[in-house]
Amino acid sequence: MSDTRETSGRAIDTPVEHSSQPVTLAVVAGARPNFMKVAPLMRAFVTDPGLRPVLIHTGQHYDENMSGRFFRELGIPHPDYHLGVGGGTHAEQTAEIMRRMEPVVVPEQPAALIVVGDVNSTMAGAIVASKLGTAVIHAEAGLRSFDKTMPEEINRIVTDAVSDLLLVTEESGRANLLREGKSPQQIAVVGNLMIDSLQTHLKQALLSDIADRLRIQDSRFGLVTLHRPANVDDAGHLAEIVSALTAIAEDLPLYWPMHPRTRSRIDASGIHVSDRIHIIEPLGYLDFLCLESKASLILTDSGGIQEESTVLGVPCLTLRDNTERPITIECGTNRLAGTRADTILRAWRETRTSPKRGVIPPLWDGHAGERCLTAIKHFLATRRQHSPSHRA
Repeated sequence: MSDTRETSGRAIDTPVEHSSQPVTLAVVAGARPNFMKVAPLMRAFVTDPGLRPVLIHTGQHYDENMSGRFFRELGIPHPDYHLGVGGGTHAEQTAEIMRRMEPVVVPEQPAALIVVGDVNSTMAGAIVASKLGTAVIHAEAGLRSFDKTMPEEINRIVTDAVSDLLLVTEESGRANLLREGKSPQQIAVVGNLMIDSLQTHLKQALLSDIADRLRIQDSRFGLVTLHRPANVDDAGHLAEIVSALTAIAEDLPLYWPMHPRTRSRIDASGIHVSDRIHIIEPLGYLDFLCLESKASLILTDSGGIQEESTVLGVPCLTLRDNTERPITIECGTNRLAGTRADTILRAWRETRTSPKRGVIPPLWDGHAGERCLTAIKHFLATRRQHSPSHRA
């Protein structure tokens, strides 16, 4: 149960005090990519009566399609706290998350604060906890694009720098962290939480009638997502990408759940979008997963979709010059296509003539949440053993 109080003019839920004394773990989520990673963690945590997970939703993504629907479909419990931060510049949003999160973390006194992924909420939560002397655990640690023009890369580097336990999806992440000076004892390779959610919900997703609702008649179609500032905010890049999509759509009809940011940029730039490219509203998790699994091709600049397409065995063209998820290229179905029309079309031709079969990476088996739980409990036990009060 919870009651409600006001903070910064917005309602946040305040947990009612519990009579038992389980270990409190604060879990931070704020944006759509976080939700698929938080869901398996929360599922694992609630199986252990010795843990009290406290879910803090920063409200970084704040509309129904970006947040509420995902919570329901993924079975994520109602947040214990909702900070209601909303949009803004990177600096404004990060600062506001930190300002509103500190009054939550201080009275809760969690044994650790867990952040996932690489969004602004991830970095902001990690900094708040670290400055309060609270242990920081980063799930999906160690991924590097080596491109500091990406806001997510800054978030990843800063978060890992202040984290005490680093939960890694693939061996390249572990290698990056060791190279940056982290000790092997701080790192646990646990697998991929995104794939836990995929494995849990795929059967249900395949029951979706989204293809009928969109009147998809073709057995072959492509799925497009585009949201990164480097692609969307640069009118030249955006025009090049849309030009390539137009050429591909002559052979393969494309369906594009368009992010509001992308729609406004296309409208402002006056870029013409072909009738063979079907612009649709953003989708919930299950509807998107259904289309993703049935698509003949995925074109994206999203990190998580690179991973999902690898597990689903669907060819993926990443509309970027780099990726922080090299395993999706090394053993998955992903190819880097760049952002110029000629490089995208070259990658498309290669995909048609020499499709990558791909294999599922190690530990991407739907059990990452359980391995995270094991690693976290071991970390907390070790930390207690070395605490001054325990030694006394």
